Amino acid sequence: MSDVEIWITIIALAFATAATRSSFWLIGHHITIPKKVQEMLRFAPACALAAIIAPDLVLGNTGQLQLGLDNFKLIAGIAATGYYLLRRNMLETIIFGMLFFTVLRICLQ
Repeated sequence: MSDVEIWITIIALAFATAATRSSFWLIGHHITIPKKVQEMLRFAPACALAAIIAPDLVLGNTGQLQLGLDNFKLIAGIAATGYYLLRRNMLETIIFGMLFFTVLRICLQ
């Protein structure tokens, strides 16, 4: 891509983002969202986060599925999930998961 094409793409994406995000602010009070849709939208952030994190946990450096014991990210993710189920504290879970991953990487590599 040329520099001009890159800048056109950046500007178009910035405009699209601004338009979609500001639309709720500008016309949001004129639209009523059904109760069922509001209930479903509560889970959108968790789904988006899972969609971002899951590939990083199960795919190796080559992009191939890696579900073995040599995948430290997956093991740390499972341990962090268990920690969260026990403690129900997100900040502690993040700290525990990163510490667990670091210990695995340093001690077993």
